[in-house]
Amino acid sequence: MNNQLKGSDLTRAMLKNGDHNIWCAVDDESDERAITDHKNNDFTARIVSFVDGKFICTSGAPWTYAVPIKIVAITQEDAGL
Repeated sequence: MNNQLKGSDLTRAMLKNGDHNIWCAVDDESDERAITDHKNNDFTARIVSFVDGKFICTSGAPWTYAVPIKIVAITQEDAGL
């Protein structure tokens, strides 16, 4: 049995642990759509709290699903230049 937290469950646990600026892929339908359907959603938001069953981002917008992600700058080599 795998009890490892992931997706929105991980974000909720991070918020409970005191993290309050978590970059996430967000969506209102599912965790999977949050990380795969970048054309039809805002893709990323910085989540600061979880209130009444919704993740709240820095703009105050509520989201149903929020999957923690890492955002890193690419290098010139990454870009192939």
